[in-house]
Amino acid sequence: MSNSPQPSAVPLSVDETLSLLEKGRYVADRSLATTLFLALRLGRPLLLEGDAGVGKTEVAKVLSETLGRRFIRLQCYEGLDIASAVYEWNYARQMMEIRLSEVAGEHNKERLSKDVFSDAFLIKRPLLQALEPSAGGPPVLLIDELDRADEPFEAYLLEVLSDFQITIPELGAFRAAEPPIVVITSNRTREIHDALKRRCFYHWIGYPDAARERAILQRRLPDIPTELTRQVVGFVQALRKLDLFKNPGVAETLDWGNALMALDQTVLDPETVRSTLGILLKYQDDVAKVAGDKARALVNEVKSG
Repeated sequence: MSNSPQPSAVPLSVDETLSLLEKGRYVADRSLATTLFLALRLGRPLLLEGDAGVGKTEVAKVLSETLGRRFIRLQCYEGLDIASAVYEWNYARQMMEIRLSEVAGEHNKERLSKDVFSDAFLIKRPLLQALEPSAGGPPVLLIDELDRADEPFEAYLLEVLSDFQITIPELGAFRAAEPPIVVITSNRTREIHDALKRRCFYHWIGYPDAARERAILQRRLPDIPTELTRQVVGFVQALRKLDLFKNPGVAETLDWGNALMALDQTVLDPETVRSTLGILLKYQDDVAKVAGDKARALVNEVKSG
């Protein structure tokens, strides 16, 4: 028996959107819920920017889970092209079909060309998959870390998001009967072009305040001791005030909380913090800056607070 969630309709209010995210164990503020509700209600792509690890990608995953929709992810990177993102032809299978037809005595090149450039030989990549009808309603399309892709691909994406249509010269136009739910994320390593931003509803996801980060920890790690939650969040919040190369995100906070529980910690101590800094900080210069007296002082500060 399948454990996949049953399809459900999009929320009808901001409060319902907050409840939907809560159902997926995503602790959001009302501003994000409002922007998400409007994007869903008006059928607009949602562009989420923010530092790595603050929960941008998770929004799309939670939508797929709670709405019972298919999840399609396009991970962007430098050099991403149409063959990887949209479609390509199965050239090996086409050549085999041509050779088999020649052996069988088929010499009508026009008919053979039409046969091998048919849907049966088409490899559909994420953008084209997202335009296809899907059980339970339009899928959730995550275009992750768009800032890592090259600008020409961003320009191509601009056309796709305008009409939710892709044209394949040999087959014609593929148009979505119902547009997918589109979530685009960016870590802002470069600016996304204004033309694409105009087609999206925009929201910046920043680091959470202490109260919301504690709520996130308690929701995601229900067995974590209350005092450890307070100290973990206090320590991470203090780290973000330092001049670090890369601040720890919520993802790192969750990883650290999980690790401390695996070590049977109920409170922080300087030695355990020193041994596990690599879970929070991903650059040696940052680890060196915090390790030792600084870590000990921060532990004492959060324990006394």
